[in-house]
Amino acid sequence: MTQTLLIVDDHASFRGFARTLLDDDEFQVTGEAEDGESALTEVERLHPDVVLLDVQLPGIDGFEVARRLAETPSAPHVVLTSSRDASDYGKRLEQSPIDGFISKGELSADSLAALVSTG
Repeated sequence: MTQTLLIVDDHASFRGFARTLLDDDEFQVTGEAEDGESALTEVERLHPDVVLLDVQLPGIDGFEVARRLAETPSAPHVVLTSSRDASDYGKRLEQSPIDGFISKGELSADSLAALVSTG
């Protein structure tokens, strides 16, 4: 079953790369957002199954966006991503209401699907 996906990153080049990489049989990219505020707006508008969420965003960072999304009635799966390594975020990742973390260099449809598989 194809899952809908929202890509949130402040760099248009990464959003384009991720769209090309992930828009396949597993995921259908239904939207993009460039900052935390627009991410929240787009989730409310599009109701994606999965949000690929950059940690470092202008305004509201990815951790805060993930926290707010977790409080919504039909919260999407949230996977944080960053060009930094997971160890750079330490306990913040462990304490965040997310499905997982993928470094941008390791992003693939398979790695994302493994984190958000519903079955």
